[in-house]
Amino acid sequence: MSLIATPFNRLPGGTRLDRKWIEGHIPHKGRMCLLEEVLSWDTGRIRCRATSHRMADNPLRAHGRLGAACGVEYAAQAMAVHGAIMAQTTGATARAGLLTSVRNLVLLVNRLDDLETDLIASAERIAGDEGSTLYEFTVSSAGRELLSGRAGIVFGAQRP
Repeated sequence: MSLIATPFNRLPGGTRLDRKWIEGHIPHKGRMCLLEEVLSWDTGRIRCRATSHRMADNPLRAHGRLGAACGVEYAAQAMAVHGAIMAQTTGATARAGLLTSVRNLVLLVNRLDDLETDLIASAERIAGDEGSTLYEFTVSSAGRELLSGRAGIVFGAQRP
């Protein structure tokens, strides 16, 4: 797959893919929007940066900690951002997607909130059609893989 001929964290035309853009294009708002910015993307892949795992008021925290399995949500939001970028660059209307399955999940750490460095949520689209898609994903920090797996997304109605 070829990379889009534009800076990796911008849309053609120069729009920066920062938190404001992300929050405006996925259903997650406020503290539930976990991603800070898109680092790079092409037609099949995306890499996003997050700092919210260090926030004491992270909405996914339970019992005073952010478990590693919560990294699936970081990856799922990266997938949603990828879908929104693809819709915008092709002139299509983004469609709401539901995370319907997570397979081959490997957790290599117990928690995420004790990491001092940023999280990198990466996803690669490996199959799909009009009704669903399959991504492989990883979440890493400082070059260390923290979790990985595959996620199935089923699409519903178009988002306004």
